[in-house]
Amino acid sequence: MRSTFVLLLAMCLLSGCGESDVTPPEKPSQPETSSATPTLEVFATGANISGANGIHFGPDGLLYVTSVIGSSLTVHDPETGEEVRRFTEAQGVIGPDDVAFAPDGSYYWTSILTGEVAGFDPDGNKVIAAQLPPGPNPVTFSDDGRLFISQCFLGHNVYELDPKGVDEPRIITEDLGPGCGLNGMDWGPDDRLYGPRWFFGEVVSLDVESGEWRVEATGFTTPAAIKFDSKGVLHVLDTGTGQVLRVVDGNHEVVVQLEPGLDNFAFDENDTIFVSSFVDGDLQRVNADGSITSLQPAGMAHPAGVAVAGGKVWVADMHSIRSYDRNSGESVDVQRNIVGVGDLGGAINLAADGDHLILSSWFDNDVRIWDPDSKRRVAHYPDLGGPTAAVRYANGIAIAEHNKGTVTLYADEPIELASGFKAPTALVASGDRLYLGDRSSGEISLIAEAGRPLQTPVVVVSGLEAPEGFLVTDNGFVVVEAQASRVVQVSESGERSVLASFEGGSEGTPSGPPSQLFNGIAMDADENLFITGETSRVLYRIEASR
Repeated sequence: MRSTFVLLLAMCLLSGCGESDVTPPEKPSQPETSSATPTLEVFATGANISGANGIHFGPDGLLYVTSVIGSSLTVHDPETGEEVRRFTEAQGVIGPDDVAFAPDGSYYWTSILTGEVAGFDPDGNKVIAAQLPPGPNPVTFSDDGRLFISQCFLGHNVYELDPKGVDEPRIITEDLGPGCGLNGMDWGPDDRLYGPRWFFGEVVSLDVESGEWRVEATGFTTPAAIKFDSKGVLHVLDTGTGQVLRVVDGNHEVVVQLEPGLDNFAFDENDTIFVSSFVDGDLQRVNADGSITSLQPAGMAHPAGVAVAGGKVWVADMHSIRSYDRNSGESVDVQRNIVGVGDLGGAINLAADGDHLILSSWFDNDVRIWDPDSKRRVAHYPDLGGPTAAVRYANGIAIAEHNKGTVTLYADEPIELASGFKAPTALVASGDRLYLGDRSSGEISLIAEAGRPLQTPVVVVSGLEAPEGFLVTDNGFVVVEAQASRVVQVSESGERSVLASFEGGSEGTPSGPPSQLFNGIAMDADENLFITGETSRVLYRIEASR
């Protein structure tokens, strides 16, 4: 990209000028819609649920399913899987991770990212049981209606809460960490609270009065949830192996083998097992003859960053990476991660790095370089400040860190390339230049050239509506405006045209970047554009003009 503006910028860089010496292109008040708008097509489809998390049967015989990222509580017919009801933020349900019913028919959920534990009473009124720090994950009731929750992944305390929210939360134990207290819990037939220890491969039970706990079963890979059937037999969902196991006298019997990345399970009144997946977003029923019925489809559940590498289109799907044939859109490969355990790690953004992929996750707080062919990690950058994007640049990896408001070049010695940003969201390396998109300011800035930071970042595009993914082209920029739900082209002179409108992104929670999941964009060798639809859970394509 060589224009009068770029040449002027280069001259200023050589003479040491500041921001005031370069005038960015003026922005129009509104984007201009092109008369020849390209066609946006659905290239690959995903799940209907943005990660199926906790599940529980209600007294109405229907299956209630939570989705953290989808910020929904959906109600399904257990025979057909059909969604018959949906609760969202409009009804006060925000980022629910698990759900449980009390004996009186009220039901409560946990919001892991906000810390709220709330529910609906029998009359349908919302009741807040507690406002805790982030991390509430599993929830269950005792037979006499006492409410228990535990933190997992963002804490490790186990609490008893007052369902009406009058009494202060009571910590039962703080001793089950680090990283997680208990995950999917159930009240045992011996009047003890049972739950799995995700990072320790075991199931424990607690005396909820004293906090005393003991190990009940061991030998699991990554136990995610436990339940008792109607006969009081302990069952364990091992997400690391994709199995539901029956545990009798310490022996493990495999009830069903599914894909790893399962989240929770529930028994109906006939002890039929229903299973959810946080990775694939699907719901499955295990029938009496051992066959499996898919009630909700599996697929992209949290599509975010996108890149073209090795002739395939790769999508960061938060708990997995997925590749698609760049011509047909057919699924080629799925590589799944188990939270906090797998080498793959989380993937909320990704970038091509030759035949490798650079994976970023603000939730995992790290960046990894991944070889998708050998399925191994070749480099790791842990303990970061909420990384939202990372690209190969100069002699290292440039990483945008939301919590710090910075972009740092991690090489032999870390070099801060830019700072002071509200929401550093996307990075693009083009030639020897490095560009940063800031979602909150609505700007794209040139922040480095020839591997060195600019004295002052130069805003090259402004007035965007929540920019997330963007590309640098021969003619300027192509930008995904998540808030406006559109893809716009911005020429070097500042002229704008809308390339496509799509179902855009959602606003993040206070504990994470405003992008939450990243709406990415990538271009292949034929100049076809690929865009991820976070809320629609699809991969879009805009074919190049011929």
